Amino acid sequence: ELAAMEAVMAAERSLGNEPADVSAQKIGYDIASHDPKSGHLRFIEVKGRIDGADSLMVTRQEIITSLNEPEKFILAIVSVTSGIAQAPRYVRGPLVDREPSFLETAIQFDLKRLLERGEVPR
Repeated sequence: ELAAMEAVMAAERSLGNEPADVSAQKIGYDIASHDPKSGHLRFIEVKGRIDGADSLMVTRQEIITSLNEPEKFILAIVSVTSGIAQAPRYVRGPLVDREPSFLETAIQFDLKRLLERGEVPR
């Protein structure tokens, strides 16, 4: 997960943004990235996946953040091979169309289908 975080932080810096690691706060995303040109914030949830993984778990709080802040929320998926992170893929906006019930603590997604929605960081 650390390699994935570093890859996303580097991608954000290369875009001219100012990313900050907020993962310890458990607020529904790992990185708050400020765009100094527009003044906007991006809320980025980072998921590192080893090569060959076929699913990805997203917590209820992360889902709710994607629903409440659809213009700001980005799910960054980073493939990690032997500890080396590949370029992140960004999935923007809400991940589902409804808020999970209180019985659901996380939702498991098909990684391939999520990556079909992904794009290079911009």
